[in-house]
Amino acid sequence: MPITTRIPLRRLSQAEFGELSYQVMDHVFAIRNEIGRFFDEKIYKRELAQRLPDVRLEEPVNVAFRSFRKTYFLDVLVAEGALFEFKAVESLAGRHRAQLLNYLLMCDLAHGKLVNLRTEDVEHEFVNTHWRAPDRRQFIVDTERWDDTVPAAATLHEYVTALLRDLGIGLEIALYEEAVVHQFGGPDRVNVDVPVTIGDRHVGEQTMRLIAPGVALKITGFERSLANFESHARRLLAHVQLRAIAWININMQQVTFTTLTR
Repeated sequence: MPITTRIPLRRLSQAEFGELSYQVMDHVFAIRNEIGRFFDEKIYKRELAQRLPDVRLEEPVNVAFRSFRKTYFLDVLVAEGALFEFKAVESLAGRHRAQLLNYLLMCDLAHGKLVNLRTEDVEHEFVNTHWRAPDRRQFIVDTERWDDTVPAAATLHEYVTALLRDLGIGLEIALYEEAVVHQFGGPDRVNVDVPVTIGDRHVGEQTMRLIAPGVALKITGFERSLANFESHARRLLAHVQLRAIAWININMQQVTFTTLTR
């Protein structure tokens, strides 16, 4: 199994999750009223686990593909199916919603909730998804603009396609990047300082991920037009000593492989 947990998880209905959420938030409000809003999130989580039965903190989720391994930790898991992500930040942001969505998709759960204890009033919001694991393994692969003759491109194409068929699309881009970097020898080998020139002047170096000499890797997750990224990537190519950028865009419908050259 590519993604495993120590315990079986239950995919809850909206009504089931709503009932558990009401119980959790009742305790959250009581804890916050008692101790205030300036503690780290771990304090609130630990106190919740003392007051509410069947709460698991930092429950591990293991991801494996070929020789790649990574472990995530679910913040607060209630009744083996209700997932809560606690924060103590100035305001909830898109990256927090994306993090929770990543955990939901990874664990094939439908409903979760973000809880921010730092704001003047407790900030909380639902994060939901209808995507199931089998659905995330069904996607279109577009290789119309992909050049398999570029060094390492054929290996990259095979590896990423197999990775996505195994783990599914929709997970955080950083996970896919980390797996690819591992496949090509790890950060110490892949991260390379590339000289940057403007006109005939050397202006410094830019650290880039190279899967082969002169071939950079870029993985994105754009849902809409890719034109703006491509425009700026081509400007980058004009000022660095690279042969090509092997660019993979992953969204919930399609995986697009593109080779950008000078």
